[in-house]
This record gives sequence, structure tokens and C-alpha cells, in this order.
Amino acid sequence: MAGRFSSGQVPWRSRTVQVVLLSTLLAPIGVPLIAPALPVIRDAFVVTDAQASLVVSAYFVVGIVLSPFIGLLADRVGRKRVLVTSLFAFGLTGGAIFFAPNFTTLLVLRAIQGTAAAGLFVATVTIIGDTYEGTQRNAVLGMNIAVLSAGAALFPLVGGILVTFGWNVPFVACLLALPVGLFALLALEEPAIEREMRSLTYLRNAVSVVTGPNTLFLYAAAFATELLLFGAIITVLPFLLSEQYALAPVFIGGTIVAAEAGSIVVSTQNGRLARYISNGLLVAGGFVCFGLGLLVIWLAPSVLVVAVGAVIVGAGLGLSMPAVDAAISDAVSGEYRAGALSLRNSTTFLGRATGPALFAGLATATGYPLLLLGAGLVSILFALVIVAVASRLLAETPLPPEEPEEIV
Repeated sequence: MAGRFSSGQVPWRSRTVQVVLLSTLLAPIGVPLIAPALPVIRDAFVVTDAQASLVVSAYFVVGIVLSPFIGLLADRVGRKRVLVTSLFAFGLTGGAIFFAPNFTTLLVLRAIQGTAAAGLFVATVTIIGDTYEGTQRNAVLGMNIAVLSAGAALFPLVGGILVTFGWNVPFVACLLALPVGLFALLALEEPAIEREMRSLTYLRNAVSVVTGPNTLFLYAAAFATELLLFGAIITVLPFLLSEQYALAPVFIGGTIVAAEAGSIVVSTQNGRLARYISNGLLVAGGFVCFGLGLLVIWLAPSVLVVAVGAVIVGAGLGLSMPAVDAAISDAVSGEYRAGALSLRNSTTFLGRATGPALFAGLATATGYPLLLLGAGLVSILFALVIVAVASRLLAETPLPPEEPEEIV
């Protein structure tokens, strides 16, 4: 176990860190890399836009439903088994999509791949929670979010290039999961966690743990984060930029990348911030950033200021999500940690699935500017609620600075 009073640094030489970050880097292949191929897939299989969107929906919906079961499995049989199996399943199903003879087969394979992607998240974040403690846990979780954001920013460009060679060529990238799976099989050590072997006892205790006030507030924060990100930034912002500034798609994409850049920079510093600020206040700070960023976008007189607002929203993601995962890991004992974090994955996927539809529907009644104003104010209000109510449940005493232990 890593030393609790480390200085919030990432132990880059650790095989565990290397396996986890490589696995996390594969996750954006599932949607951001595939998204540019949707129009080509639509034309290749002669389906409607709504049907083509099922390529994304099938991937996420399965994760919402099955993540808790994957977490229970990881608690019972071990994190390494779930991670390695998920990596191989992710790669093999992606490779099989290359040969999909019809659209139905494509959707079935995407559903299986979405299950594997859920396994990747549950296993990687749980392994971090098992292996590291204190500020170092925040540091590694922050770097995990940074890697995820970097992939989300880079892979749409890669996917756009690959799809010029054929609708199925982007799916070849999924095969990268196979060598990573082999690396995990050979290099990763299973965290030493006590496991409750009696199924009924495990289920009863797990339900008690994940429905406690600490974890319920964290799940709400995770859901709200993704709801705002995918509703306001991924869905509303492109329409606003097109309608108000007549911005070309490439520049709209650049504005969204600005949000990812803000997330990358701030999330890499999460471990350092956690030395002085509790996880509860970091989550609250994230929602303050969401609110301020959306208000800046609402008031923006130019595209450049809109980009600044997007960066502030991204910074909020870098503050909140590593702290949410760290707080859940702190609140739950090792034998139930995968189950608790798997519910975080379900709430995350639910927020991603709900956000675009909710914000697009509200925009028809309010218009884009007023919707951004309302979302910004609600974000700040939620931050105040966290400070006033949840801080007593989530806050830990900040750890005193000490010399970091050497991690090999």
C-alpha cells in the first residue's frame, strides 16, 4: 500500500499506474473516436440518423444497467480478472465490428463492447482506490481523469482520419486493448483485499454501504457533473456557436477541446490540492467552476470569451471527478469498493445519456442563452448546498505535508 502521507505525486514507475492509465486511455476509443464515423455508418447501412445514433446509445445504456453487477463481480473474484477480461472483450468485439455484416450485428457487438468498457472503468478506478491512500489517491485519480480527457480531445481527430478509409476502419483501433490486456495479465498484481464470501451477507452489507448519506451525495454530484457537461457543453454549446457566431464545425470542435484542456490541467493538480482542501470542498469548487464558466459563456461578447468559459467548465471537471472517486474510496471499505464505484459509473453514464436530451428539450422553450444562465445559477446553488450540508459528511481533515515515500 502506498504511503498515506505522500506529497500527492504520481508514482510513474509503478506497474499498477502504467496498467491503469493505459487502460483508461483506451476508454475514449469507444465513443469520441467512433463519433465522426456515424454519418458514414448511416450511409453504409442505409439507416436513419436516429438509428445511427443507436451505435452510441447501445454502448452507454448497457453500462448503466450492468455496471453494478460488474462491481459486485470485481468485489467477489478480484479486480485483475475483471480488468483483463474487459480489455480482451473490448478489443475482440471492436475487431469483430470491422466484419459486421449488418446493422443489427453491429449494435449487438456495441452492446457487448459497452459492457467491457464499464468493466474497464470499474476495475481501474477500484484498483487506484485499493492501492493508494490519501493525497496520492487523489493524484493518481486526477491523472486518470487527465488521460481520459486527453483521449476525448485527441481521438475525434483520429477517428475522422480513419473513417476516410471506410466506415469500419476506426474500430480497428479497439485492437490496441489486446496488448494492454496482455500487459495487465503479466504485470498487474491483485490488490490484497478481504472479501465477504457469503453472498447474502455481501449483498446486505453492500446495499447498506452504497445507500449511506456520504455515498448518495457523491452519486448525485457525479450525475450532475455529467448532466451539465454533456448537456451544456457537448450539446448546447455547438448549437449556440453555430447560431450566434456562425462558427464552422472545426472551430466548434476547438472550443470543446478547450474544455478538455482545462480538465487536463486542473485534474493533474488534484493530488496537490487535496493536501490542503477536503474532497467535499473540491467537489463544491468544481460546481462553482461549472457555474462561473456557464455564466461567462452566457455573457460572452466574442468566441474567445466563450472559449475561456469552456476552459473554466473543464477546470470544474478536473476538480470534482477525482475528488468524487477519492471520497467514495475513502467512505467504503475494500470489500465493497468496486460495487460502490460501479454505481458511480452507472450515474455517470446516466448523466451522459440524460443531459443531451434534457438540455435540447429545455432549449426549445427557453432558448440557448437563458438555458445556460439557468444551468450556471443552479450549479452555483448546488455548490452552496454541498458546502452547507454535505461538507460535514464528506470533509476529511487535510493531511499534513510530509516527505513523500519512494514508490517503486
